[in-house]
Amino acid sequence: MADAYLTCEDWDVAQKKVLAGNLLQARSPASARRMERELRQRLIHLTPAQIRLAAHGMTDERTAIGWLAAMKGSRFIYAFASDILRAKLALLDPVVRASDYEAFILNQIAAHPDLASLTASSRAKIRSVLFSMVREAGMGLPGRSELRVQRPLVPPAVLNAIRSDSKLWLAGFLVPDSELATY
Repeated sequence: MADAYLTCEDWDVAQKKVLAGNLLQARSPASARRMERELRQRLIHLTPAQIRLAAHGMTDERTAIGWLAAMKGSRFIYAFASDILRAKLALLDPVVRASDYEAFILNQIAAHPDLASLTASSRAKIRSVLFSMVREAGMGLPGRSELRVQRPLVPPAVLNAIRSDSKLWLAGFLVPDSELATY
């Protein structure tokens, strides 16, 4: 998707190109449309330099840019990483438990009122997907219902792309406030 965008610098044209050529290798047109929409909704928030890394970067750079795109596309995801995950590391308690997640949800209801109407199973599903995303971004080790947090290594090219955008995004990569000034 990022590569298709870079060839034309127009999201509508890129969308048509991706869907027409089944570039996402989807099994059905409906799956292709869903995947394309999800990717575009995240990538659209990235800077040109970040999109270039998403398209042509090494695997670790693409992974980090994918996490950045998720955070830029969702204040909820960014808040979870920058507030909860960083706090757990700062307190030297790197395990995020279901109770930590529920406390986070309750604190987020003011900003996201729709969270109040979620069923317990929906909350559990969102937690499961969010924890999986954190693990895939290299910030969590496998666990049962809990998440063991670790600070990821952010590739230099990604650090540069974030710095030229806003170093505040580094909080989502678990960089403590005391180190943000050095970036």
